Amino acid sequence: MKKIAIQGIHGSNHYIVANNFYEENIELVECLSFDVLVDSLLNSQSKQAIMALENTIAGSIIPNYALIDKYNLHISGEYYLPIHHHLMALPNQQIKDITEVCSHPMALLQCKEFFKQHKHIKLVEDVDTSAVAKRISDQQLKGVAAIAPKIAADIFGLSIIEDEIQTIKNNATRFVILQTSNPENGKIEINKASLRFELDHKRGSLAAVLNVMSDCKLNLTKIQSLPKIETPWKYAFFVDVTFEAYEDFEKAKAIIQIMAEEFKILGEYKNGRL
Repeated sequence: MKKIAIQGIHGSNHYIVANNFYEENIELVECLSFDVLVDSLLNSQSKQAIMALENTIAGSIIPNYALIDKYNLHISGEYYLPIHHHLMALPNQQIKDITEVCSHPMALLQCKEFFKQHKHIKLVEDVDTSAVAKRISDQQLKGVAAIAPKIAADIFGLSIIEDEIQTIKNNATRFVILQTSNPENGKIEINKASLRFELDHKRGSLAAVLNVMSDCKLNLTKIQSLPKIETPWKYAFFVDVTFEAYEDFEKAKAIIQIMAEEFKILGEYKNGRL
């Protein structure tokens, strides 16, 4: 049975992605931080790991890009999950009974407009959405609520006080599937790639690379810069591209490899949005 590391516990969004993405039986390795998740890969405690990388509201999760880069992890796939935040607590309580809400910082950020209407509630950051739901259930904490997927309420016997409290209803998170070895995805299925490179401080250097992508019929879907801590004012670029023909990507890859510094392919995989 394949071991898959997730950030969080049963009932979390990573848990949902794991069950939706894998058709085979899997064993989940629960990690309460992304650093622990990466360690599980490096120590061979898990074969693959699921990591949230960007959200339509909060944007890129920059530290996770840094983890992928630092430990030379490979992206073998991706999954886009619509995000639904529900306020849950022990049964027989109403919103007026809740004095404290604990959840992951990202969930709190995505629901901040809702809580502006309930200023009596104290918001507390925690490591995981579902971990809070479990703690409320285990310790029978009254007056405390969690923000988590609806499945967490079912798992831990909580009641939904308010449905869909996220500020923007059309909210989704992109998750990537990570492993330490280069994935053996077939070229026929590959239509997306994630790249990482650096450039000289020359006028038009980034534009030149982007022109190569365009000329080779690649569609740029994401570009993210990340500062190199050891080299002030030097940046690495993380780029996602999609394409119809793998040969077009191979051509662009060969040219960019000459133009850029520290060029590496983070992953070649199937576009999760198709």
